Amino acid sequence: MDEDRLVEIETRLAFQEDTMQQLNDVICRQQDQIDRLAASAEALRGQLGEIAAKLPDEEGEDEKPPHY
Repeated sequence: MDEDRLVEIETRLAFQEDTMQQLNDVICRQQDQIDRLAASAEALRGQLGEIAAKLPDEEGEDEKPPHY
Protein backbone atom coordinates (compact mmCIF):
# COMPACT_ATOMS: atom_id res chain seq x y z
CA MET A 1 0.00 0.00 0.00
CA ASP A 2 2.79 2.43 0.85
CA GLU A 3 4.53 1.73 -2.44
CA ASP A 4 1.37 2.56 -4.42
CA ARG A 5 1.07 5.84 -2.55
CA LEU A 6 4.71 6.65 -3.21
CA VAL A 7 4.27 5.95 -6.94
CA GLU A 8 1.21 8.22 -7.02
CA ILE A 9 3.12 11.02 -5.29
CA GLU A 10 6.07 10.65 -7.66
CA THR A 11 3.71 10.69 -10.64
CA ARG A 12 2.03 13.85 -9.43
CA LEU A 13 5.40 15.47 -8.77
CA ALA A 14 6.61 14.63 -12.28
CA PHE A 15 3.40 16.04 -13.77
CA GLN A 16 3.74 19.24 -11.72
CA GLU A 17 7.37 19.67 -12.74
CA ASP A 18 6.43 19.26 -16.40
CA THR A 19 3.57 21.75 -16.02
CA MET A 20 5.84 24.29 -14.33
CA GLN A 21 8.40 23.94 -17.13
CA GLN A 22 5.71 24.47 -19.77
CA LEU A 23 4.45 27.55 -17.94
CA ASN A 24 7.98 28.90 -17.65
CA ASP A 25 8.48 28.43 -21.40
CA VAL A 26 5.25 30.33 -22.10
CA ILE A 27 6.28 33.17 -19.78
CA CYS A 28 9.69 33.43 -21.45
CA ARG A 29 8.12 33.60 -24.92
CA GLN A 30 5.64 36.21 -23.73
CA GLN A 31 8.41 38.34 -22.23
CA ASP A 32 10.34 38.17 -25.51
CA GLN A 33 7.22 39.27 -27.37
CA ILE A 34 6.64 42.12 -24.89
CA ASP A 35 10.24 43.27 -25.35
CA ARG A 36 9.90 43.24 -29.15
CA LEU A 37 6.59 45.13 -28.98
CA ALA A 38 8.07 47.73 -26.64
CA ALA A 39 11.00 48.25 -29.01
CA SER A 40 8.61 48.59 -31.96
CA ALA A 41 6.48 51.11 -30.07
CA GLU A 42 9.58 53.14 -29.20
CA ALA A 43 10.71 53.12 -32.83
CA LEU A 44 7.25 54.27 -33.95
CA ARG A 45 7.31 57.07 -31.35
CA GLY A 46 10.63 58.20 -32.76
CA GLN A 47 9.35 58.15 -36.33
CA LEU A 48 6.23 60.04 -35.30
CA GLY A 49 8.38 62.66 -33.61
CA GLU A 50 10.47 63.06 -36.75
CA ILE A 51 7.35 63.43 -38.90
CA ALA A 52 5.82 65.92 -36.48
CA ALA A 53 9.02 67.98 -36.51
CA LYS A 54 8.85 68.22 -40.31
CA LEU A 55 5.24 69.45 -40.34
CA PRO A 56 4.70 73.19 -40.51
CA ASP A 57 3.43 74.95 -37.42
CA GLU A 58 -0.20 76.07 -37.36
CA GLU A 59 0.99 79.62 -37.95
CA GLY A 60 3.70 78.41 -40.27
CA GLU A 61 4.74 78.44 -43.87
CA ASP A 62 1.52 77.27 -45.56
CA GLU A 63 -0.59 80.12 -44.25
CA LYS A 64 -1.72 82.73 -46.77
CA PRO A 65 -0.72 86.34 -46.17
CA PRO A 66 -3.46 88.54 -44.67
CA HIS A 67 -4.06 90.45 -47.95
CA TYR A 68 -5.43 87.31 -49.73
